Amino acid sequence: MMNLESNITENIDLRSLFKYADEIGNKHYHKLTPQDFQDYLQYNYWRYISGDYECGTTEESRIWVNNNSGLKCPVCKERYAGSKYKTIDHKLPRSHYPWLSMEFDNLWVICVDCNVEKSDLNWFEYEQYIFINYSHRYPQVKLACPIEMLQSLKTLN
Repeated sequence: MMNLESNITENIDLRSLFKYADEIGNKHYHKLTPQDFQDYLQYNYWRYISGDYECGTTEESRIWVNNNSGLKCPVCKERYAGSKYKTIDHKLPRSHYPWLSMEFDNLWVICVDCNVEKSDLNWFEYEQYIFINYSHRYPQVKLACPIEMLQSLKTLN
């Protein structure tokens, strides 16, 4: 059984890191250049591995996905097959952290159902959601926590 006291302490630390990340994000978000936008469009094209009428598919993204995923989704542990196809998701959502949207450390491969369910929750909210609704999935989600990336934001101030 999980140690609830240490979990609460970790969540308090995570909450302060996310608050700090939002402060950094507000500074960086307004400094995006036209080149940043062009880079993002190219990246967006790259990441659609299952095809999209606007973005297409790239061989590079398929290779990356194959190198960074197994046969099962790391969240729900179901095999990728049929409607459970692989997606590239942002651990820290683009809507909250646009300056991290092209960081490979911010990406993970999960099934489309888990991606839709995660939606735009920040990681702290997502961990809480999983802990409350799918406690059996919490250990694998906790392992994927982008804590190092959040801690590295302190050097950007």
